[in-house]
Amino acid sequence: MVSLSVVIITFNEEANIGRCLVALGGVGDEVLVVDSFSTDRTVEICQQHGARVVQNAFAGYVEQKNFATAEAQFDHVLQLDADEVLTDALRAEINQVKASWQHAGYTMPRLTSYCGHWVRHGGWYPDRKLRLYDRRRGRWVGLLVHERYELDAGASAGALRADLLHYSYYSVEQHVNQLNKYTSLAVAELRLRGKTRVSWAQLVLKPLWKFSHGYFIRLGFLDGFAGLCIASLSAWSVFLRLAKLKTNSLPPAA
Repeated sequence: MVSLSVVIITFNEEANIGRCLVALGGVGDEVLVVDSFSTDRTVEICQQHGARVVQNAFAGYVEQKNFATAEAQFDHVLQLDADEVLTDALRAEINQVKASWQHAGYTMPRLTSYCGHWVRHGGWYPDRKLRLYDRRRGRWVGLLVHERYELDAGASAGALRADLLHYSYYSVEQHVNQLNKYTSLAVAELRLRGKTRVSWAQLVLKPLWKFSHGYFIRLGFLDGFAGLCIASLSAWSVFLRLAKLKTNSLPPAA
């Protein structure tokens, strides 16, 4: 059986981190929390649950997750976010993998709670994430947003069946605030990629397509109010990102 490090990055996660740590249920042979100098009780809660805490200034999600992976005691790593929780079934599957590790990494389906509703449509499920991996055979990649773990060329990935629970947004207000933050990061990333042109057709049609695709084609309407909020705010995020990019590209007023 391989030894496993559970790795979590945090910043002001006192509302979530305790639930995440309790649900580990001994699946990890080490629990490492890399904290970005939280100003709330995050570090205190982690220490109460027996986690090893290392503080490191946040330079980006990719950089922080690669730092945390490198700081782990063991080569086999389960990386979680503070707002994610292992189910009993997922813990059992991970323990089975530990007993007979066969792939470079393993994906798992993520089931998201939105304002208290578990979302199963609209493109939000199964939302597979590669979170269980051998750090010698991959790395975290990406620019400013949408970081992901990428395995080396030719490395195989297995697929777990049990859900990883994700407690995303507790209110619509929280969702809106996060969209403002992440669309600004997305614009910065687009500019780094050299993408600065936005047409009027894109401003109108892309948000409409985003809503229609999530709400109708991907059956978001089956999630009721949560599905409507997700489809509407997803469309809004597309518009906001394009509008910010276009505004940043306009010449200054005379």
